[in-house]
Amino acid sequence: MQPGRLLTRLAALGFAPDDTEEERLTKAVLTLSACLVGVLSFAWVFTYFAIGQPLAAAIPLAYQIVSLASLVVFSRTRRVRTFRASQLAMILVLPFLLQLSLGGFVPSSAVILWALVAPIGALMFFGGSLRWFVAYSALVVIAGLLQPALPAPDPPVPQAVIGTFFVMNVLGVSTTVFLLLRYFVQEREKERAKSERLLLNVLPKAIAARLRDTHVTIADGFDEVTVLFADIVDFTTMSAGAAPAEIVGLLNELFSRFDQLADHHGLEKIKTIGDAYMVAGGIPVARDDHAEAVAEMALDMVAEIDGRRDGRRLQLRIGIDTGPVVAGVIGLRKFIYDLWGDTVNTASRMESHGLPGGIQVTDRTFQRLCDRYRFEERGTVQVKGKGEMRTWLLVGRR
Repeated sequence: MQPGRLLTRLAALGFAPDDTEEERLTKAVLTLSACLVGVLSFAWVFTYFAIGQPLAAAIPLAYQIVSLASLVVFSRTRRVRTFRASQLAMILVLPFLLQLSLGGFVPSSAVILWALVAPIGALMFFGGSLRWFVAYSALVVIAGLLQPALPAPDPPVPQAVIGTFFVMNVLGVSTTVFLLLRYFVQEREKERAKSERLLLNVLPKAIAARLRDTHVTIADGFDEVTVLFADIVDFTTMSAGAAPAEIVGLLNELFSRFDQLADHHGLEKIKTIGDAYMVAGGIPVARDDHAEAVAEMALDMVAEIDGRRDGRRLQLRIGIDTGPVVAGVIGLRKFIYDLWGDTVNTASRMESHGLPGGIQVTDRTFQRLCDRYRFEERGTVQVKGKGEMRTWLLVGRR
């Protein structure tokens, strides 16, 4: 088995099907840490047996046995808190016992440094490690007070072995801590990047940055933007006898293409409501050509519907208005960047009172676009909540 695949299987040892990404990350780091320390402790076992120190060799051997049993239990029960606490407790206490078992020789092999992994592990897994660090510090002080009074080991440990173990222990602890923190930071960055992508799928980049950096309510006024509503004609009737997967699949296909058009024209998708699609130009960053960009989007949407070749005859009803709006983010959950104001209501009315296959615009949108686009005057239309309004149908580019 390849090393990478083996590590992946070990990391997933305690995963449960309903685990979150955060829980999987914690379990993976914990499992790999236990395996790494267990592998490194083999050097202690063999070396201490070789120099005639069976008591010292028995301590890391006991750790390996208990750790292996804990991994087996953990893989079956997935009780991460129990496994986590047992591992940290062994890593904290066993190096202290090993340090004392070697007797009162100086200089030390610094094996007690391995206990430092416990408070660092607590910091990573609990979010707080003060008690563990205090316990580690107390053990270091106790070892420093007790070890000079202990009898020298019999047979004596060669100075070359002491020096070798000092280097191994310092490098081993440093490497273990570095690899743990590196892995943890990398996984955190992956999760942060994933969260960032999800956030940018919900909010404009500039608004997402403001929400991260401040805690004030997002509320902006814009003197002039252009708002578009599009609706699929007779979609409710058409979807009455269709399977749910077919309905969602069709809307996903169409709206995904509309999303691409919005990105292409530099517009901001606001939301979808059932089979209606709302997009705006000139927000959250103002631009002078917002009306032109929305007009291009509308013409491309109609062309996209007309160019379909799946045998299903679809038509859009599109409404556009230009004017002032208020934009912002409200609520605590499932929030979106939304628009309010008469311009939004009027654009919605232009769509609902429009013609199948047509792009109906208000007179103020027409005034912005009449020199670059072709229009047909529809005349005066009775608009709910607005009364009589003069409207136009956008039919193409000049």
